[in-house]
Amino acid sequence: MQIYADNAATTRMSAAAIESMIQTTQNTYGNPSSLYTIGQVAKEELEEARAEIAAIINAEPREIIFTSGGSEADNQALLSAAMIGKKKGKKHIISSMFEHHAILHTLNKLEKNGFTVTLLPVHENGIIRIDELADAIREDTCLVTIMTANNEIGTIQPIAEIGKLCREKGVIFHTDAVQAVGHLPIDVKAQNIDMLSASAHKFHGPKGVGFLYAKKGIVLSSLIEGGAQERGKRAGTENLPGIVSMTTALKEAVDKMDSANAHKTKIRDYLIKGLSQIPHSALNGDAKNRLSGNINFSFEGIEGESLLILLDQRGISASSGSACTSGALDPSHVLLAIGRIHDVAHGSLRLSIGDEITMEEADYIIEAVKEVVAYLRSFSPVWRDLMSGKKEFILK
Repeated sequence: MQIYADNAATTRMSAAAIESMIQTTQNTYGNPSSLYTIGQVAKEELEEARAEIAAIINAEPREIIFTSGGSEADNQALLSAAMIGKKKGKKHIISSMFEHHAILHTLNKLEKNGFTVTLLPVHENGIIRIDELADAIREDTCLVTIMTANNEIGTIQPIAEIGKLCREKGVIFHTDAVQAVGHLPIDVKAQNIDMLSASAHKFHGPKGVGFLYAKKGIVLSSLIEGGAQERGKRAGTENLPGIVSMTTALKEAVDKMDSANAHKTKIRDYLIKGLSQIPHSALNGDAKNRLSGNINFSFEGIEGESLLILLDQRGISASSGSACTSGALDPSHVLLAIGRIHDVAHGSLRLSIGDEITMEEADYIIEAVKEVVAYLRSFSPVWRDLMSGKKEFILK
């Protein structure tokens, strides 16, 4: 049996998205910046895609900038907000301890350029507290950037409340919604979101394309110079086949969002119940306030890398955390942020299931994980010390 359970890393392109990419590549190959007919046909298709995406998140078409994906959108959002703040003498930014590295590394860059950064705790359930955010906002705060849903433990933040607070305080609010767009309802006006990042390959679209929403009035700084594309804010000929394919995938994801989430939630809770039967294990993040397809567990006394390899041999594709840091030896910063100690964080497993998963596959995953964890513990010196009482169990 082959089971792909790493949809948080990337999703398989849908048939409709593939077909729209092929059709656009073959038939709408003109440069949207050209004045002749073929180019103008491409321009019309580009703007139609922009309008469709804008409508899905309740934005205006001119507020959508196409990018190469979520990381580029995150970088442009943060650097733009920082420059806006700098001009006003405001150089303080608030974020959380378990953001994606596209956010954290950009914040590190800004710190080296004179900005100060406050990283809010996310607590054991993986959710920030509004009162702590309110206390952290200062007179010189120019930006709050909090992800909508975490890429590792799937917890969903109170985005509407955060947006409301930021609007009241006159602070720009950006959210990395890469894991949320196509999986959760997004309304940038109702949620008071000023900037939002998204990536197509997280909702069955192609890799290498995404978008940044920036509310009208926010002046974006260009990361890429060289042309007047995207209202002069993102140079380079637009990836029209990718953009059209992304639009197709997003429309499809939104159309079936309710049914897909209902199905995945049922399987998710079944997997959580089954994996919870493994002794000295713990679910990471809030049990209910999380993405419908996310299951993240820590198992004491084992190494996550070995767990993944042995599951792969059984046909299960999973991960221990973010695909962007899968080669790192350090434990997940997300798990450390919610209070897992290093030894426990090392023995983690992330399952991110897709729409097509069956109950039979869920049963197979549960049994496979139980067998592999027991096998790894059977020759683990750490496990022997725990069982003999030389060390105390952390996960009871």
